[in-house]
Amino acid sequence: MTENIHIGQDALQQLEVLLQNRAFSKVVVLVDENTLLHCYPELNKHLPEHQLIQIKSGEENKTLQTCEHIWQQMTSFNLDRWAVLVNLGGGVIGDMGGFCAAVYKRGIYFVQVPTTLLSQVDASVGGKLGIDFHGLKNHIGVFKEPRAVFINPAFLQTLPDRQVKSGYAEIVKHWLIEDGDKFEEQRNIGLFSADWETLIPHSVAIKAKVVAADPLEGGYRKVLNFGHTVGHAVESYLMEKPGRELLHGEAIAVGMLCETWLSVKKGLLSQKELEQIETFLMTVYEKVKLHNDDLTDIAALALQDKKNSKSTINCTLLKKIGEAVYDQPITLAEIQESLRYYQLL
Repeated sequence: MTENIHIGQDALQQLEVLLQNRAFSKVVVLVDENTLLHCYPELNKHLPEHQLIQIKSGEENKTLQTCEHIWQQMTSFNLDRWAVLVNLGGGVIGDMGGFCAAVYKRGIYFVQVPTTLLSQVDASVGGKLGIDFHGLKNHIGVFKEPRAVFINPAFLQTLPDRQVKSGYAEIVKHWLIEDGDKFEEQRNIGLFSADWETLIPHSVAIKAKVVAADPLEGGYRKVLNFGHTVGHAVESYLMEKPGRELLHGEAIAVGMLCETWLSVKKGLLSQKELEQIETFLMTVYEKVKLHNDDLTDIAALALQDKKNSKSTINCTLLKKIGEAVYDQPITLAEIQESLRYYQLL
C-alpha cells in the first residue's frame, strides 16, 4: 500500500508523473471554495488539461445532495470509466469525492491530494469512503482504494490553528493504539513545535500497516476506531446544534478521553496511564461544554456505530498506551457515565 502514498515537497511532481504516464481519458479536479483559493494554484502547475467541479466546504455538505451535483457534473463532462478524479481537499472532499468516483459508472479512477492534517494522516489513507446521512457520520459508503495518495505538508501552511489541532487528534490516536514510545517522546514537546515532515510519514505508516492487515475492517482494523464510538456520537449530536458544532478531531479528543476512562473502568488500563493521556489531551484541546440533558441523546447515537453487532455496542479500548483491543462491549449507561466523567475534568 505505501508504494502508492507519496509524501513530501515533491508529492505534486509525483502526481504529474502519474498523470503523464497513464492514459486517462479525462482529468477532473474536485475542490471547495477554500482549496480552490489556497491550494489549486499550486496543484494547477502540475496538471494537464482538466476540468473543475466545485462544492461547498464543510461536514454539513457531505450529503447525497452534494453527490448528485458531482455526478451531474461528471455526466455533463461525458466522463467514461477511464477518467480520473483528483480530490483536492480535506476529509470531506476525500471521502465524498472518492465515494462519487467509486460508484459513478461502477467506478472510475481517483487520487487523493489531502490538504488538511486530518486528511493527510487519516482520511486519505485506507480506502474508506462515504457520506453522512440524516445526521449520521459516514452512514453510506464503500471501501475502495485510491489509485494513489499525494501528501504535501506545505499545504498545512494554509490552515487555521483549529484545523491543525483537529488533525493532530488522529496522530495522537495512532500513538495511543500502536506506538507508546512515540507518545512518551511527543507528549512534552507540544503541538506547535511538532515536526510535520517526521510525524506525518510516521502516522501514515501506522495507518497503512493496520489497513494492509485488514482492508475491510473484519477485525484488527477496528483498533483505528479508538475514540470514535463516543467521539462520533458527540460529533453527530452537536452537528445538529447550531453554534456548538465540532471539528472531527475535536470530537475524537472527547471520545478518546471517555474511552480511556472506560478502559480503566474495564480493568484494562492503569490509572497512571489515564492521567498521562488526560493531562496531554486537556492541554491541547479546549473542554467541550456538554449539558446533562445532552448525554442520553449522545449515547443513543452510538447505537448506529458501524462496529456494532446486533444490539451490542462494540468499542475499541486501550490495554496500555500503545496497544488497543477491539470488540469490547459497552452499554449506553457506560457511555453516559464516561461523558459525565468528561464533564468533571
